[in-house]
Amino acid sequence: MYKLIFTLVLAVASFMGLHAQEFQGMAVYESKTSTSDFKTRMQGNKDMTPDMQKMIEERMKKMFEKTFILNFNKSASIYKEEEKLEAAAQAGGGMRMMSSMTGGGGTYYKNVKEKLYTIDKEFMGKEFLIKDSLPNLKWKMESETRVIGGYTCYKATAVKAPSATDFRNFRAKKEEAKKESDKKESDKPAAEKKTNFMDAIEVPKEVTITAWYTPEIPVSQGPEGYWGLPGLILEVNDGKTIILCSKVVLNPKEKAEIKASTKGKVISQKEYDEAVVKKMEEFREMNQGRGGKDGGMQIRFGG
Repeated sequence: MYKLIFTLVLAVASFMGLHAQEFQGMAVYESKTSTSDFKTRMQGNKDMTPDMQKMIEERMKKMFEKTFILNFNKSASIYKEEEKLEAAAQAGGGMRMMSSMTGGGGTYYKNVKEKLYTIDKEFMGKEFLIKDSLPNLKWKMESETRVIGGYTCYKATAVKAPSATDFRNFRAKKEEAKKESDKKESDKPAAEKKTNFMDAIEVPKEVTITAWYTPEIPVSQGPEGYWGLPGLILEVNDGKTIILCSKVVLNPKEKAEIKASTKGKVISQKEYDEAVVKKMEEFREMNQGRGGKDGGMQIRFGG
């Protein structure tokens, strides 16, 4: 009798363990970044025609409004930008580089059990495989609730240092700092004056993250590098970029393969960021060396 009970308990435990391993979900996220800082900068450029402004605004909208797919299980997830025919047709080097610096490009793999992540990125024609530990955000749990997509969500906030290699984190300089920078340029001889897009923007030291998670889907997962809450994160807002879940499918018929990419030169996040910042500074110096005739740093959207 005891042997029969033990066998049944073992069978049930194995069954539950098997299904816990097989559990998988898919979530669709819409990411939208405010471009008001860039628009303000363009409007202050007298050399830019209204048609040029409109064209750049349309291209920026495509860059800063994206759709992502998160496939997840109990311990890991992969987060990747939804492939679109139009984007694929325009996927030249410049477009791929800009995509990787606005949240897209490559596959973002998170393993919350091992607390590590892997991202394959392409930058300046080179493939990189970023491997590092997951950032440990100190979430502050709030009592406020709201419903997203039929799921009851709870609010949580955290403070983090934004990446200097992600254009979505760029902010227009405060008026006082901008006036001081403009004054320094105005005091120079005409031949030495330079106008540079990068001179009008900055990256804040820290930003406050507001997340909404649902315990109804008990996985410590979320979009991009967000994780660590007792439920799937359905919305993230850093004050400029909003990532909102528009669809959730639990246990889909076709399960995705959730594993880290292996392509590219292995590098840490710090090493990758330093390489990108160095290249951005080289671009800046190169454009300033032209005496500002081209209006400063050029951001190419084509191949």
